[in-house]
Amino acid sequence: MSTRTVSDLGERALIDRIIARLATPSWVVVGPGDDAAVVAPKRGTLDVLTTDIQIESVHFDCRFTPPEAIGHRALAVNLSDLAAMGAEPRLALLSLALPDAMEVTTLDGVIDGLLALARAHRVALVGGNISRSPGPLTIDVTAGGTVHPRRVLTRAGARPGDEVYVTGTIGDAMAGLESLRAGAGCERCEQRYLRPEPRVRAGLLLGRNRAASACIDLSDGLADGVRRMAEASHVGVELDAAALPLAEDVRQWHEARGHDALDAAVRGGDDYELLFTVRPAHGGRLKAVRRQIGHLPISKVGIVTKDPGLSIRTPDGVRPLPEGFAHFR
Repeated sequence: MSTRTVSDLGERALIDRIIARLATPSWVVVGPGDDAAVVAPKRGTLDVLTTDIQIESVHFDCRFTPPEAIGHRALAVNLSDLAAMGAEPRLALLSLALPDAMEVTTLDGVIDGLLALARAHRVALVGGNISRSPGPLTIDVTAGGTVHPRRVLTRAGARPGDEVYVTGTIGDAMAGLESLRAGAGCERCEQRYLRPEPRVRAGLLLGRNRAASACIDLSDGLADGVRRMAEASHVGVELDAAALPLAEDVRQWHEARGHDALDAAVRGGDDYELLFTVRPAHGGRLKAVRRQIGHLPISKVGIVTKDPGLSIRTPDGVRPLPEGFAHFR
């Protein structure tokens, strides 16, 4: 079995190795291999751009995160941002900072995971960069998408009286990460952490039906998402603890360890679900989204308030919303 490292191959050969795997759509005028990519704009749309970085030992742990999952996550977090804007993913740029001793097969696995998700969402990898890293493996992805002007979603449109919704379930990824660290075998949750599914179709449908008044993706947890949306919209939010969508295995995981399952799920990040608000008068639009979206659950979890406070109503009373995840805290 080959144990060649990225240092053995060198920068030029590594770039050629990646480029050889790419398919270039017709709207890419100049693709990978030149100083910059040149792409033809999509008529009648706005460009939506986002970037996110994944750093070893900060965002993933190579001891239990397979290379393919590292690549998948690096693109998924960006696609989730596009979904929250109601945008259709179109292209990505990839920058890699690689340790000298990293094996080429590991890099191949990272690219496998990234390109598999790119193909699933018809995303073209149009360029990037490779550099040597004296420290951890670092993957930086910039992604671009398109959206019609009247379908753009932002965090800033919520108004008092709007209903608050979330896709899927929350807290799965946090339980999965804890399970991976402990070697405990909560397999469904582990997969939710390793291979998050960006809710691209949900974001597109919310935008196309003009159902959402505000939207944000849950990269750093429900508590963080609610806080950021409320700040952008200058409103408050009251969540209903009984309505929060916690999967039974997540609840059991935390209760078995003496944790407050609700608090853990609200704080936990990496679920990449969509949190959004809907005007009461636009219930028909949301109904259309539900009909078109298939099996993805959408749960009403609270209400937007005029009072700027953030809280959760529980059977024991109303309590303040906990803090979500944040770097440097």
